[in-house]
Amino acid sequence: MLKHLCAAACSLFFTLGIHASEPATAPYHFTSVRIGGGGFVSGLVYHPIAQGLLYARTDVGGAYRWDQSAMRWTPLTDWVSAADNNLLGIDSLAVDPRDANRVYLLSGTYNVPRVGNAAVLRSSDRGAHFERANLPFKMGGNELGRGDGERLAVDPNDGRILFLGSRDAGLWRSEDYGAHWQRVASFPAVATSPAASAKNSWRRQAIGIVFVVFDPTSGAPGKPSSTLYAGVSTQETSLFRSTDGGRTWSAVSGQPVGLRPNHMVRAGDGTYYLSYGDEPGPDTMHDGAVWKYEPAAQRWTDITPLPREVGMLGDLGLGYGWGAVAVDPRDPNVIMAATFAHYTPKDELFRSTDGGKHWQEIFARSHFDYSDPVWVREHTPHWMASIAIDPHDADRVWFVTGYGVWMSTDMRNADHDGDVHWQFQDRGLEETVALDLVSPPQGAHLLSAIGDLDGYKHDDLDVAPLQFTAPPRYANGESIDFAQNKPSLIVRSGYLRKPFDPAIRAAYSEDGGAHWQAFASEPEPSGEGAGTIALAADGSAVLWMPRGAAHAYLTHDFGKHWQTVDGLPAHARVLSDRVDPKRFYAYVGRFYGFEGHSTQVLASRDGGAHFQVIGGALGERLTHGSIAWVRAAPDAAGVVYVGGEGLGLLRAHDDGGALAKLGELADVRDFGFGKSAPGSTAPTIFAAGQLGDVYGLYRSTDDGAHWLRIDDDAHRYGGQRLIIGDPRVFGRVYFASSGRGVFYGDPAETKKP
Repeated sequence: MLKHLCAAACSLFFTLGIHASEPATAPYHFTSVRIGGGGFVSGLVYHPIAQGLLYARTDVGGAYRWDQSAMRWTPLTDWVSAADNNLLGIDSLAVDPRDANRVYLLSGTYNVPRVGNAAVLRSSDRGAHFERANLPFKMGGNELGRGDGERLAVDPNDGRILFLGSRDAGLWRSEDYGAHWQRVASFPAVATSPAASAKNSWRRQAIGIVFVVFDPTSGAPGKPSSTLYAGVSTQETSLFRSTDGGRTWSAVSGQPVGLRPNHMVRAGDGTYYLSYGDEPGPDTMHDGAVWKYEPAAQRWTDITPLPREVGMLGDLGLGYGWGAVAVDPRDPNVIMAATFAHYTPKDELFRSTDGGKHWQEIFARSHFDYSDPVWVREHTPHWMASIAIDPHDADRVWFVTGYGVWMSTDMRNADHDGDVHWQFQDRGLEETVALDLVSPPQGAHLLSAIGDLDGYKHDDLDVAPLQFTAPPRYANGESIDFAQNKPSLIVRSGYLRKPFDPAIRAAYSEDGGAHWQAFASEPEPSGEGAGTIALAADGSAVLWMPRGAAHAYLTHDFGKHWQTVDGLPAHARVLSDRVDPKRFYAYVGRFYGFEGHSTQVLASRDGGAHFQVIGGALGERLTHGSIAWVRAAPDAAGVVYVGGEGLGLLRAHDDGGALAKLGELADVRDFGFGKSAPGSTAPTIFAAGQLGDVYGLYRSTDDGAHWLRIDDDAHRYGGQRLIIGDPRVFGRVYFASSGRGVFYGDPAETKKP
């Protein structure tokens, strides 16, 4: 059935619009806390004509445009609101080959019921502004097959025409620059069959159509191309061709079967190159191949750089999948390909200058510059799902990894037995996902727990430091806390992925995070580690609720001895009172996915040994809303602040009394405290919530009586999380974004100290 999307509903600028009463504002300047990359850059796309015009897409951090003169990336999707943060996963990116100003993003992070549908974001000014076309299905920018592509393609002869390969809804076509879309009912049903899906450790996911490629010689400027190809991620017949502009489709004869295609590129002489894997990636890929297809001769040639039998090692994970292939736009005989998910010992990059007859291993003669950021020295290129060769400079070659992008400017040295040099080019491209942040009153201004990268101690917010010293080194740092009255004492907990060696999943530092020591032991049973960890105000006790554990645990000697905590439900998040070392708190809230558990706050007054649910006026109020976040007052013992959906921001004593609602802020998703304003004793409060019609980031210096909006429509970052203020710098706020890393904000008139 053809589905046509309504212009009024589907093509509009992303703005908040005009509201009856806009909240008062305070202008702020926001800057990334520099880590230098850190996430999976899932695709790179050069414009074929405009010199130096390169785009990058990421799995959770939006899209970027490379600024060659400044040697940094410009983010294109920071305007995305909290309500639309699912659009920050970019499942495909396309440019108009004849119009350097047009760029398209296929946006949608997850293909699950709880998130909204995908959208095509289309720009006619290189991403400075976007219009949105909603789609009647979901995409998966952070799901299996997210490095495949490109699913979105513009007809090189008629820019009005685009094709879109979906994950579970078949092939779609637009005739008006992506504003409206119709399903191509004639495309083979295998695209929506179980064969075009794959399973990871937690669920089966639709992969569907992973690339669309036009033959530009089948049309002429202003006359649409008649021939195009589409590839389906299936081990069955996977490559299909249309010779009538996409109206009808048939399988390409002679094609290989038994592997899934993930990329297809066209060389200048009309030859096509395809990379294959047994799985769609990026989680696993044990086998694969690279094939050459010559349509004129109807000839397929296996040009895999390494013998296929090397890859047939089943579940050992030691085989060679092939996750990317690229061709030099100016020389059809120059091809590059990368292995995929070959973690032991490492993935490899290959280059051929004779159309795939012979291959050279590039990393064997490569030198990597690890000077900036320094932490990349400890990481090996992997998940190389995209290779880009500059159409105007054959020496400039890029490849992506699971932690950023590398660029070379002397690639042709390899053709003469010379060395190739690589630079990590992620300045401006920040894609980490922070899981916890703290700003102590002395020492480093910011310490973080980071997904996939453990965590960082930032003495200088604009310099990318080393990760926390190992051992231990966690795959995910998930929780971090400091002793308010002894701030050089810090604890953190993390998560390890197999097959890492056994390690204690909690650690402490006595020098502000410069050096770390693992706890003496873990409690038994300790679940998966990580979870949340809290340190008493004077550092005398540590309370730990590991993820997946049935109990929380208490230690007074960093793990030499443990005792089980009484009265805490599984999944509770724990925190300490900032003044009284005998007080701890815990809470369970719906926003953290624990549906089925009561929304409640609990308190301990005996050093964390026993907890009771806080009742009174606070307990009664919590029955009418859902907790998002709880923090202890920074300046008073026994006082908690609670924010949430239907709650706004509340303050109460830990007996449930003296309940107060702090102003008109509603649906608070997160909040934190910072240094008091000059002349005031009240801590500055920063909060993400709704004021009137406007959801944003707000600041109050008078205990919530008045709120100023400090973000703006161009700087929303998919919403703000883990919000904290700096206790030493008035007005400074730190927060984690949905997938764009960590930011700090200062009042616009403030100069950085």
